[in-house]
Amino acid sequence: MLLRFICALVTRSLFILISLIGMWRVIWVKNNKLYWLLAVLFLPLVVEMMLTLRRRQGKHCKWFSPAIFLFLVSIIPSIWILELHHQHNIKQDIKCNRLDSSENIKRLFNNWTTLNSTNVTAFSKIIQDSEKLLTSVCANDWILALHQALLVLLIVGKWLLPNEGGLTRDQLSQLLLIFVGTAADILEFTSETLSDVKDKSPVLVYIILAIWTWSMLQFPHNLTVLNPNTEEYEAEAGSLLSRHRTDFWSVIEALLIQDGPFLVVRLTVMIHFEIVHQMLVFFAIKNFLVVALSMYRLWVICFDSRP
Repeated sequence: MLLRFICALVTRSLFILISLIGMWRVIWVKNNKLYWLLAVLFLPLVVEMMLTLRRRQGKHCKWFSPAIFLFLVSIIPSIWILELHHQHNIKQDIKCNRLDSSENIKRLFNNWTTLNSTNVTAFSKIIQDSEKLLTSVCANDWILALHQALLVLLIVGKWLLPNEGGLTRDQLSQLLLIFVGTAADILEFTSETLSDVKDKSPVLVYIILAIWTWSMLQFPHNLTVLNPNTEEYEAEAGSLLSRHRTDFWSVIEALLIQDGPFLVVRLTVMIHFEIVHQMLVFFAIKNFLVVALSMYRLWVICFDSRP
């Protein structure tokens, strides 16, 4: 019981911490205190944490995770603002510290050590130097770090969140493996595809961010691994939907939530904007194969289910 309480507290605390970091970054780059209003977005996560910790005996929803959904609600607007700000101010972000090599990272932290060596006991001085360190990092590296932290926390959080009355350990392990592959493709889609089109089409940037947001909605639910025989809301016994609900949902995810939209965007980038490179072609082929195999899986299910 104590371990479940600690896991629930630590996971939600990390969610709130990353949301606060994203909000702080928005306030700093925009230099506008009105963006403190973003704090309203993670207040539901705080309320959910207090209710869960108080009622930790209660069963969690089997097919949906409110904590993960509220975490997405709290941090996605900050990432949108940072991405769009970076797009409109990319030429002003030239003089900064990149985190693309071990030498740059060592140099950055050596500078921070030098700054703190003059007055180690002054806590406020350490805070100021830490802020100077963080604000000297390139905007693109900041945004990429937030994307990475978001995806890693979604996976780790799903693993650590108490699961009373929810998924079995076998189902949870399957779901986490699915999440790892999904997160890798989403990260590549946002980082590489956005960098390809930022100077070509501002409208496509909005479309990519919208598709990215849409794809993140895969993480709060557990429908890809639920066993129809153990669901609380079973359909008619022996029906096609009842026997293959998990397969149908996996096909829907591939066609409408992730690989289908990703493929359309990547083909648009290659054909319309004439941007072609090795990684873009590889992931476009990967998305096409997933879509084709999903359609084949759907055909096999329907064909084998004929009387």
